[in-house]
Amino acid sequence: MTFSIVGRCERTGMIGAAIASSSPAVGARCILARARVGAVASQNVTDPSLREALLGRLALGDTAPSALAKVFATAEYSAYRQLVVVDATGHGAVRTGERALGHHADAIADGCAAAGNLLADASVVTAMTAHFVGHRDGPLGDRLIGALRAARDAGGEEGPVHSAGLLVVDTVPWPVVDLRVDWTDEDPVGALAALWARWKPLAESYVVRALRPGDAPPFDVPGDSTGADHRT
Repeated sequence: MTFSIVGRCERTGMIGAAIASSSPAVGARCILARARVGAVASQNVTDPSLREALLGRLALGDTAPSALAKVFATAEYSAYRQLVVVDATGHGAVRTGERALGHHADAIADGCAAAGNLLADASVVTAMTAHFVGHRDGPLGDRLIGALRAARDAGGEEGPVHSAGLLVVDTVPWPVVDLRVDWTDEDPVGALAALWARWKPLAESYVVRALRPGDAPPFDVPGDSTGADHRT
């Protein structure tokens, strides 16, 4: 009931994750990233604590495959888990327990890793990695959103998808992108893409506001015709 991708931009060093699911609030429960460390997804029968465990191993210097092997070997009920990770060098790794739900699949490609469960078929996962690798010149957020769209268009899950999330980290200790559609009966991937389109031109300005507030003039939010001063 979930498909996800984690990836690193080789041009900027940004790292991120994107995910969609039939369950509510998947972005809040299943993905996590740390600047210049890595990005992870913990899904299937989700244990959110495994996200911190994976990032902790990466922060200690483990590669993605090494971190995943260690965490998976010691995780309780690992047979139910599906874990996806990419490290700060772009190496990816995936592990799926033998009790994963429905039709499940995973894929690793240059700079990314993807996985899913209760899928329409295995092409859903390979569509994500193919899109990510095939759009190296684009911003990381574009590549991750595009990967979710490719998965959706390849069939997505067996049932309807209701939530989606996008998370990107850069050099500052907070996410520069943290967008979620926690529930909709329409198209959460499309709704997330629309949120990203609004956020994308503002993301750098919000970082400036945090680091150098004196350099932060008011700006207009795309699509807002109220003339409000969006200093927050």
